[in-house]
Amino acid sequence: MKRLRRLVLGWIGSDPERVDMLSRLFADQAASQKKWYILAGCAMVVVAATTAMTALLMEFIVDAMTAYDDRRIALLVAAAVAATFAIKGGANYVQTVAMSRAGNRIVANQQEDLYRKLVANGVSFFNMQESSNILMRLTRGAAAASQVIELIVASFTRDALMLVGLLAVMIFQAPFLSMFALLVGPAAILGVRRLLQEVREIMRSEASSSAEIMKVVQETSKGIHVVKVFSLEDQMQGRMGTAVRNVERRRNAIARIGAVTSPLMETLAGFAIAGIVAVSAFNIFGGEPTTPGELMSFITAFMMAYEPAKRLSKVRVKLESSMVGVRMMFELLDYEELLVEAPDAVDLKPGPGEVAFRKVKFGYGKRKNVLNDLEMTFPAKKTTALVGPSGGGKSTILNLMMRLYDPSSGKVTIDGQDISQATFASLRERISFVGQDTFLFSTTVRENIRFSRPDATDEEVEQAARDANAHDFISGLDEGYETEVGENGLFLSGGQRQRVAIARAILRRSEILLLDEATSALDSTSEAQVKEALARLTSDTTTIVIAHRLSTILEADRVHVIDAGEVVESGAVQELLDKRGRFRTLFDQQFEGFHDYATTG
Repeated sequence: MKRLRRLVLGWIGSDPERVDMLSRLFADQAASQKKWYILAGCAMVVVAATTAMTALLMEFIVDAMTAYDDRRIALLVAAAVAATFAIKGGANYVQTVAMSRAGNRIVANQQEDLYRKLVANGVSFFNMQESSNILMRLTRGAAAASQVIELIVASFTRDALMLVGLLAVMIFQAPFLSMFALLVGPAAILGVRRLLQEVREIMRSEASSSAEIMKVVQETSKGIHVVKVFSLEDQMQGRMGTAVRNVERRRNAIARIGAVTSPLMETLAGFAIAGIVAVSAFNIFGGEPTTPGELMSFITAFMMAYEPAKRLSKVRVKLESSMVGVRMMFELLDYEELLVEAPDAVDLKPGPGEVAFRKVKFGYGKRKNVLNDLEMTFPAKKTTALVGPSGGGKSTILNLMMRLYDPSSGKVTIDGQDISQATFASLRERISFVGQDTFLFSTTVRENIRFSRPDATDEEVEQAARDANAHDFISGLDEGYETEVGENGLFLSGGQRQRVAIARAILRRSEILLLDEATSALDSTSEAQVKEALARLTSDTTTIVIAHRLSTILEADRVHVIDAGEVVESGAVQELLDKRGRFRTLFDQQFEGFHDYATTG
């Protein structure tokens, strides 16, 4: 077993990183599909054996064709040939099906594992990674894993055994000529080794250029309005052209390097065959094949050995190409999750829904803190509004409540329970959210609303839409609630998307409702309708509202003015207006000339 391992490592390379990745790949995935690989391996053994048998039969074919006195021998040889090829064909079929099933299952498993890793990561991971890079790792990495396993299994089972079997036939028929022919091997290995480092570097560059193509397409799709308005078509075309040409150039280089092995092997094989013919003609070594059948069997075995030898010579080149994808896959799978559930996490206990921040500090990455020793309480079953200049930390406060990030110090509590010690499921069950950047999935209106509570009935979904004042426009769509909304709600207006998102939050029936500019995309009529719906929803819910349009929070129970990560003012709306501080300044800026509320309440 140790000798086999040394043989494999000697052929694929003993680089520790590569060996570690291959060991892990086989332990994680190949082992899970061992029944298919065992079946494929058995079929490959049969293919190798019948291939060697085909070369051996050439002696009997030639001898039978020249044995005119006994036709029964020819019939027996013909039957043996037919049986050999039939068995080989069946084994090839089994091998192909088994390898395909195992490979497809590995790709599926790896894609599921990669996606599971993606959704387990916190929001910070997606802030640091480009979506095109993630997509490249998910698709290319999983496919590369299957390719590497199939390449190694096929090479060291089918091709290696086939080559061994054919070499055995050669040695059996002509040992001295076989020694002469085997001089080809070392020369081929030396030639291939010189190509490997170049392949490795080219494949790394090709992967980054492929990711750039995906990025340009995604940016064009999402930013087509900007591209058109600012006439960026030529600029985007230039970026795409550069990326495409880079990929084309590097793929051409890989094709060139891969193609070198074929003429190398063919040239060496040609010299070997020429030498064998010359040596046989002059019987230099003596004691060589005495019958035409033996010589034909030897030459047939030698020529048939060319194909598996050529495939084995390309293993290292193909392996280097695929290992780039495997490396990308493992880098993603091994990415350290920065936001994880506590090992001893417990479910949040039921409560009225009071949220509190206790000396919370937080900053994104290595940037300066967005929140500085923040102390604030959001009373249960009350509506609290957060107002203030952009960049002050309002959205960060909501992100910390949902535990999309963890504070660098301090803690966030719900009903006195530290949410960092709670299970994710129990925390998210307590919270509903509607943001200013409304996101809808590419499915029906009904399913988009139902995502917040998958067990909801159709009647409950439609009631939530009524509460969000969305039922009328939904009923007016071509297929009503079964209308497909398109990618991110492309087929709906901004106001319609916002109301569907609010219906989704209403259906959740959570104790805590977070609204981040939830009415920002609505016209005045729709805003009035949604405010009416939210008033019904928030009557018995802890509601935290971020709003730049103060008209949406005039009915709030309490207002916090947030600036530079600190609470600079707090109080009821009328109290803050009478105080004539920061809130009054913001109010006057938005309601200049309309002072009735400020003066009369």
